[in-house]
Amino acid sequence: MSQAVVIGFLLLLSVVLANLPFLSQRLFGFLALSVEKSVWIRLAELCTLYFLAGAIGMFLEHRAGQIARQTWEFYAITAALFVTLSFPGFIYRYLLKHPGGPVSSGS
Repeated sequence: MSQAVVIGFLLLLSVVLANLPFLSQRLFGFLALSVEKSVWIRLAELCTLYFLAGAIGMFLEHRAGQIARQTWEFYAITAALFVTLSFPGFIYRYLLKHPGGPVSSGS
């Protein structure tokens, strides 16, 4: 696989994983919960999926050659990017009106 394909795959995977907590009521997209997911569960799921995406990235980097040593700045930037990629899912879950959702009693 070429580097461009690997980078494109990793970016697409990151977009999907970043939005998964907000687009699904299931834990990690496949484990059914008996209660509705709270924002704290969604944030914990987002953090776990960030580390999963990072592990997949490290695996792909290892297959391409030697893994480059990273400092805290790299992880701060990638975490901020992952949260930014989750913005569409957050908008869908918390800011858009859904049909059949709660009815407001305002005038």
